[in-house]
Amino acid sequence: MNILLFAPGLLFIFLHSIGIKETFYCLSLCGIVQLLAGLPFLLANPLSYISRAFDLGRVFLHQWTVNWRFVPEELFVSRSFHLCLLVLHLIVLAAFAYAWTRKFGLHSSEEKNVLAIDNFLFILFVSNFVGIVFSRSLHYQFYVWYFFTLPHLLWSTNYNPVIKLFVLGVLELCWNTYPSTVLSSSMLHVCHLVILFNLLYHGCPVPYMKSKKKPA
Repeated sequence: MNILLFAPGLLFIFLHSIGIKETFYCLSLCGIVQLLAGLPFLLANPLSYISRAFDLGRVFLHQWTVNWRFVPEELFVSRSFHLCLLVLHLIVLAAFAYAWTRKFGLHSSEEKNVLAIDNFLFILFVSNFVGIVFSRSLHYQFYVWYFFTLPHLLWSTNYNPVIKLFVLGVLELCWNTYPSTVLSSSMLHVCHLVILFNLLYHGCPVPYMKSKKKPA
């Protein structure tokens, strides 16, 4: 499931680098490969395969949540709460897409857009991070979804190094508090939002490399 959180960032990178037409070809190829891989299961039991491949209707147990301990259980398991998180997820992704478009531009037939490797990773890591921030529930094993990206994300902000290290330490403390508490889950969200808003308004690890015009 975690790999899907990188998909919006990867889509932007495709559109930035190769344009809509080539992006459509790439996505079509991915779809064909996925279809062929799942063909035996689709032929045998298509409804079960499609519905269980990604169980988006699953209800998580409140007792295991790391990030929503301060939310009452009745609200935690409600569909309206999950829907609100999904809407917020999409809105924030759209805001980042707008910011990236202004910062990095999009593909045009006359120019070749080049992303520095740090900016390439930055877009992917931010896409994943937004999904983590608005996750319906984080369990302890989910820390591996993004802990390796946190140094890169924090050093893409304009915070003082002391603040960056402090945020990393608080995040580590939150994830190592078992069972989670109202304080630990609240502080987890505070740290996430501190990173998120700075990334939105200031985040860019490497100054954008100017596009190169195609030779005549």
